[in-house]
Amino acid sequence: MDEDFRDLFSSSDEELLGVEVHRPYTIRERNHHFDDWDDVDFFRRFRLSKQSVEVVLNLIQNQIQHRTNRNHAISPMNQLLIALRFYAVGNPYAAAGDFGGVHKSTAGVIIKRVTTAISTLRRQFVSLPTTPDEVTSTQEGFYNIARFPRVLGAIDCTHVRIKSPGGERAENFRNRKGYFSLNVQVVADSKLRITDIVARWPGSSHDSTIFHNSRLKYRLESGEFRDGLLLGDSGYGVKRYLIPPLANPGNASEHLFNESQIRTRNVVERTFGVWKKRFPILSIGMEQSLPLVQDIIVTTAILHNIACDNGELLEDDLEQIENEQNNGLNNFGALDVGDNAVRNALIYDYFARLL
Repeated sequence: MDEDFRDLFSSSDEELLGVEVHRPYTIRERNHHFDDWDDVDFFRRFRLSKQSVEVVLNLIQNQIQHRTNRNHAISPMNQLLIALRFYAVGNPYAAAGDFGGVHKSTAGVIIKRVTTAISTLRRQFVSLPTTPDEVTSTQEGFYNIARFPRVLGAIDCTHVRIKSPGGERAENFRNRKGYFSLNVQVVADSKLRITDIVARWPGSSHDSTIFHNSRLKYRLESGEFRDGLLLGDSGYGVKRYLIPPLANPGNASEHLFNESQIRTRNVVERTFGVWKKRFPILSIGMEQSLPLVQDIIVTTAILHNIACDNGELLEDDLEQIENEQNNGLNNFGALDVGDNAVRNALIYDYFARLL
């Protein structure tokens, strides 16, 4: 998909960050934002605590460290803060550059470089539970919400606004609400951490189509997670490993099942709210090249998880982020007896006993 879209940056990754221009040379004073702000104001401006920023810096410093100090090269810390400020406010490069005390073209190079570096941490910070202890802890977290057993994650999709990528397939990126977007699939755990993410599908893609073509589905089909379950909305077809709610619950057991499923699944909606509130660029939209937008989405997911690990959750009830679904209640996907048997067993063998 991505090969049809040109990278909109004019500067390559190999350019020096302190690039010279044809004008009288001046050295702009660099702001020291890490030290200048107290903890509260720092968090408000960069959306992460100083502790989390230091964690990230230690992980990517070697990748973004300038090879020389020629022309007073920008420190790794200031590079990271410029990128964080961009993710936090969604301002164009000129604003990010002014905030960091650098030219807007240099800010663009920095944002791309830092984003690429953080995105390489994906496997370390975005992963489903695999060890017995991780599985047990995850399932207990979900069970404590509304007594739904065996849950490893809640799955859903959300739209991230982009500019038209151009070309013959541009209209594929126009979603049902009429704007251009990527439809991003996310699995979240009970702590609102993102444990799986797919950020490459055009906005017109249906949630069920994205899942059907995902590596996650292959892993679930192969039995990697044994009897672990995902909870999804009614846009997903029922599978032995993916449980949507009933469209028309009838008896008390079915109503209790639906209530528990919906309350437990709600963690992914809350995750979208916290994630997008922390990094408003996900809601405001991005004008960068498609590959860079995809990297920014993954990068902000990694940063969100680091913040969660350090107990830095934002309250998501101050700003409601609408969850945009592609599929209605009447789209149930493929259904076979074996798949439906798992949901029926949950309803009539488990939830019925809770009445």
